[in-house]
Amino acid sequence: MIRESEMLVVGGGPAGMMAALQGLDNGIAVTLIDDGIEIGGQLIKQTHKFFGSEMEYAGTRGIELGKMLKEKLFNYDNFTYLGKTTATGYYEDGVVTAVREDKEYMKFRPRVLLIATGAAERPLAIPNCDLPGVYGAGAVQTLMNLYGVLPGKRALMIGAGNIGLIVAYQLLQAGTGVAAVVEAMPCIGGYLVHASKIRRSGVPILCSHTILDIQGSDRVERAKIVKVDDNWNPLPGTEKWLEVDLICVAVGLTPLTDLLWQAGCEMRYVSELGGEVPVRNREMQTSVPHIFVAGDAAGIEEASSAILEGGIAGLAMARYLGAPMTDSEYRENSAKYWNELENFRGGPIGRRILEGLKKVLEH
Repeated sequence: MIRESEMLVVGGGPAGMMAALQGLDNGIAVTLIDDGIEIGGQLIKQTHKFFGSEMEYAGTRGIELGKMLKEKLFNYDNFTYLGKTTATGYYEDGVVTAVREDKEYMKFRPRVLLIATGAAERPLAIPNCDLPGVYGAGAVQTLMNLYGVLPGKRALMIGAGNIGLIVAYQLLQAGTGVAAVVEAMPCIGGYLVHASKIRRSGVPILCSHTILDIQGSDRVERAKIVKVDDNWNPLPGTEKWLEVDLICVAVGLTPLTDLLWQAGCEMRYVSELGGEVPVRNREMQTSVPHIFVAGDAAGIEEASSAILEGGIAGLAMARYLGAPMTDSEYRENSAKYWNELENFRGGPIGRRILEGLKKVLEH
C-alpha cells in the first residue's frame, strides 16, 4: 500500500522539525520519518547553549530545544511521526520507501518532500584506528548525554572545530581527563568562547598538530601526535606519545545526500559546504520542483542555521501546496528568516559558508 501524503519530511533534526512546524502552522498535513530512537536529531544529545538571537532560540540548550519543538509538533492533529524509520530509496514515480523498526516496509508518495537527513561523521584512517576506544565525537555525545556512559578515563580530541571543542568540554564536565586537543590547521576552527573554556580548564590546544599512530592490545592505550608544516607534513623530532584510552575524532562531517542523488537532483561538489550538495534556490527548492532540502544535507553548518533553513523550506513548501497566504505575506515571512540567516552567517566562519553558497544558490 502506498501512503499518499501532502508533506513528507525525512529527518527529525532541527531543520526537519522547523519545516514541519511551518507546514502545520499553514494547515498542511505533515508526515515526518526519522531513524532515531526519538525525534530531535542531534538536539537530543546537545547540552550546550545556542548562540544567535531569539529566532535561533539563543541561550537554550539543545536538549531543551528538542523538547520544545517536539511538544509543539505533537499538539497538531494533522502531524504523523514515524520514529525508528529509515528512508531507503526514491523512485521515478515519486515514491519514497522506508523500513520501520527493521520489520515494516513502507511506501510514501508525497506531494512535496523535504530531505533533512543531516550528515555523517568523517572517519580518520591511521594505524589501529579500529581499536576499541576510537570514537567519533557524535558517538561520544550519544554515550555520555543520552545513555550516561563514560567512554574513557583520559581522552585525546582530534579536531578543534566547534564540535571538537564542545565535546572536549563535555568530557571534562563528565569527569574524563583530556590530554590535549590537536588540530592540523594553524588555527582553531571553532568559536573562541569554546576554546577559552578548554584552555581555562588546563587543556592544551595544539594547532598544526595531528595524530600519527594509536597503540594498545585490546583497546586504546596511547597515541602518538606530531607537529606538521604548512603542507601538513610531519616534522621529524616533534613526535610525542600521550597515555590515553579514548581517541575522539571530530574532523568534519559529510552531507547525507543519497536520496537527493536517487531523485536526480542537480548536485555539485562544494568543499566549503562539506562535499556534494544540491543546487537550490532561495526557497531551498532543488532542481526537482517538489523536492526541498534543509540543514546539513544542504551543507554543513551550525544547528542554528538548520533551524532557519528549515523555516524557509517549510514556508516555501506550504506555499507550493497552495496554503492560504498572500504573496506579500510569504515574502515578508521568508525575508525574516533570510535576514536572520544572513546575520548569523556574518562572522568569519559564516564567510566561508557564503563563498560555498555562491556555487549552488540560484536566484
